[in-house]
Amino acid sequence: MNYEGWLKTVPVEITGDTLWKVEAYRLALFLTELGWHDVTKLTQDKRMVALSDQLYRAVGSIAANLAEGYSRGSGKDRARFYEYALGSARESRTWFYAARHVLGENVVEHRLGMATQITRLLLTSILDQRVVSLHEDSPPYHCVTTSQTNPAPLAGLLSVVPLLEITPHESRLMPHAP
Repeated sequence: MNYEGWLKTVPVEITGDTLWKVEAYRLALFLTELGWHDVTKLTQDKRMVALSDQLYRAVGSIAANLAEGYSRGSGKDRARFYEYALGSARESRTWFYAARHVLGENVVEHRLGMATQITRLLLTSILDQRVVSLHEDSPPYHCVTTSQTNPAPLAGLLSVVPLLEITPHESRLMPHAP
């Protein structure tokens, strides 16, 4: 699955809303989709059950807070919910990093890059809504990896999306044979 393929699966009830024009919202929904696959893998390890719950709540809160904030009548109210989404995006990075031993370097590097792209967009949106600083100097977010020193381009994050393979015996959703 990649971003373009996922876009084709999003129902018109979502894509037809003016909120769909907000890039951070679209990316957050996509990250939520990816997070579903990631937490399915994480829950296979008993040590990761609580972490997977926190991760999915944080990832899901990004799009949810953007949706609620977008619906507010004033810039100040919108900015407040966008700040909640920003906090959730940063929290997501923390949980993805903590899950690196199970998810693997490739998946975690990708998810950190996605969350960082969303963070950048939110910082700009919050400033646009508030027209004041968030107590951060021009944030120089960079996704530095072992293979590159520049931020991962968004196009690369959206076209090559690593997913974990889950075999039927690993999934708790599959009924066990008697």
